[in-house]
Amino acid sequence: MNEGLRRLRNYIAGEFRDAADGQTTEVVDPATGEVYATAPLSREADVDAAMEAARAAFPGWQDSTPAARQLALLKIADALEARGEELLDVECRDTGKPRELTASEELPMMIDQIRFFAGAARMLEGKSAGEYMDGMTSFVRREPVGVCAQVAPWNYPMMMAVWKFAPALAAGNTVVLKPSDTTPASTVLLAGILGDVLPRGVFNVVCGDRDTGRLMVEHPVPAMASITGSVRAGMEVAGSAAKDLKRVHLELGGKAPVVVFEDADIGKAVEDIAVAGYFNAGQDCTAATRVLVHESVHNKFVAALAKAAAETRTGLGEENALYGPLNNAGQLERVAGFIDRLPTHARVEAGGRRIGDRGYFYAPTVVSGLRQDDEIIQNEVFGPVITVQSFRDEEQAVKWANGIDYALASSVWTKDHARAMRMSKALDFGCVWINTHIPLVAEMPHGGFKKSGYGKDLSAYGFDDYTRIKHVMTAL
Repeated sequence: MNEGLRRLRNYIAGEFRDAADGQTTEVVDPATGEVYATAPLSREADVDAAMEAARAAFPGWQDSTPAARQLALLKIADALEARGEELLDVECRDTGKPRELTASEELPMMIDQIRFFAGAARMLEGKSAGEYMDGMTSFVRREPVGVCAQVAPWNYPMMMAVWKFAPALAAGNTVVLKPSDTTPASTVLLAGILGDVLPRGVFNVVCGDRDTGRLMVEHPVPAMASITGSVRAGMEVAGSAAKDLKRVHLELGGKAPVVVFEDADIGKAVEDIAVAGYFNAGQDCTAATRVLVHESVHNKFVAALAKAAAETRTGLGEENALYGPLNNAGQLERVAGFIDRLPTHARVEAGGRRIGDRGYFYAPTVVSGLRQDDEIIQNEVFGPVITVQSFRDEEQAVKWANGIDYALASSVWTKDHARAMRMSKALDFGCVWINTHIPLVAEMPHGGFKKSGYGKDLSAYGFDDYTRIKHVMTAL
């Protein structure tokens, strides 16, 4: 092994550890394509140790008061804020994200989300106690579910780790979290920060690949499995968890329709959609990458969007860059493959190519002339590619918008309030934005329908997902 490589380690029962058998994986800087670190390739012994640590810690953490859990989360948020520059260093090296944007758009949000769930810890809700049967009083207890096995994705490693652990810990659960094998560094750093605050074993991190995640989900200890990832991965997790009836929380991606009507402010729509489509290299399950435009303004919209794409900056060290590289070589190949396989009726209006020969950069791309059953319309690209279709009326717009397997997020662009309300009802997606696309707040739920999964992140609904309800009845 190159001694100059950074060495990442698992975090189990309050200690940093190598994999029990010494196996490692290479971690690649996506901006250069070069290996810069190694991480443990965890297997049965490591997963067993982490699960046992979480199980042993659960009774004490479960019995801690909501006020104690709130205080712990607030201390964690303060510590992350104090070490923000260090977190940014690690996250941007791991992902290639532009530092300035990560500092303004991600770090403050994840700290705010931890503080939100700190407050949620003290806001458990249930039916009021009462006499629902003569001579009997009933009330509801809301309790933690137990040990949670959590798998986070590579597109927002730090923030998705927060979305996993913050509600789980706030509710009184203990956690074993696996980051993506391509972006483990910031989660390992988070483990040390949390470990300075939490009792041993309450929060554990095991690094590894898909097989590591599979071992976690199949393990008998966890009461719940939570994953953010692909539909394929979600189906595997749901099938595996069904064998012993684990709870499952799935956020599996999307293919957000962006419906632009003829009365919309086209200039603002183009500007906002370009940002919402290309931010984080389009590696966002809510990205504005599938635009449906009314036929009367279609050509004007496409020309303006192609111009916006040409003006969007990406690249290592590029001034005012909106996004960095794709996450890994496989993802670069996947995105390029969609463009290479475009049908003859499709037109590449901008981009459609790799940038440079170092790292995994891909140009901001616009594709028009597409049909509803085209591969690139039906499947998630997860890259800086925006497709545009032309629709004739509201009925067709709804049909095409809903005519896919994903149902996470969507947006409508119109000045007609009644139309906006009709569309918000008709669109079969977990989120509908009106005249905007992609903002999220801690107080509102994030989660989809159909093959986008089930369960909610953020909000009180996300908190509730990490609790169970017990009815207690007593004779008077």
